[in-house]
Amino acid sequence: MLLHLVYGLTLTLGIQWVLWAVAAFYRTEKFYDLAGSGTFVLLAHVSLRWIGTKYLRQQIQTGLITLWGIRLGLFLFLRILRDGRDKRFNGVRDDPGTFFIYWTVQGLWIFIALLPSLILNFEKRNKPLGLLDYIGWALWTIGFLTQVVADQQKWHFKSDPDNAGRFIQSGLWAYSRHPNYLGEILQWSGLFISAVSVLRGFQYISIISPLFVWFLLNYVSGIPILEKQAIKRWGNEPGFQSYVKQTPVLWPF
Repeated sequence: MLLHLVYGLTLTLGIQWVLWAVAAFYRTEKFYDLAGSGTFVLLAHVSLRWIGTKYLRQQIQTGLITLWGIRLGLFLFLRILRDGRDKRFNGVRDDPGTFFIYWTVQGLWIFIALLPSLILNFEKRNKPLGLLDYIGWALWTIGFLTQVVADQQKWHFKSDPDNAGRFIQSGLWAYSRHPNYLGEILQWSGLFISAVSVLRGFQYISIISPLFVWFLLNYVSGIPILEKQAIKRWGNEPGFQSYVKQTPVLWPF
């Protein structure tokens, strides 16, 4: 088990470092998110085949990761093609050393987020599907739909010329300032819950997966950056000040 996990981490970081070299040479971040989502899908399928068991639970878990990865990867890729650049990389894309850190963090994020599912796919033991599986997959479904709807609502909002220079506060964005990130956290939490069905001993350390995703989005690469940009752009507007006071940052309560 541990050896397979080391192989998985090595493969993940190796892919990110190779792609970093390409991205640094061309000074572009346009395929950063697509590469991350693609690595998620690749590692999930590779781990499913290393042991060769392919139990139903493993196949469903891998299928959900594949659906999430393809949907989100293509969405983010189309978005950056539309926008031209990702503001997260301002001052980064021209600095190979800092750029390398971003790609490395992405590799660690992939491995840690996938950890419960990797352990599940590497586990030769099997158990009948039970309550935890259905609870986990139901939570994943809620998170997936939340993220899809939130992304589409913001996409359509920004595509409307009448909304130029405005901030979105309708739909799911009226209940959370970052509903797409809420959906992300719910999905990885659901995948951990379903994997609990076969976890044992040290394998429970994989609870770090949803905790790490929450920490990363809430304190590092997601919400803090977007909140700072929003305050800089609309902070003096009474409407935005009211929105911030009335709408939770993440959880809709």
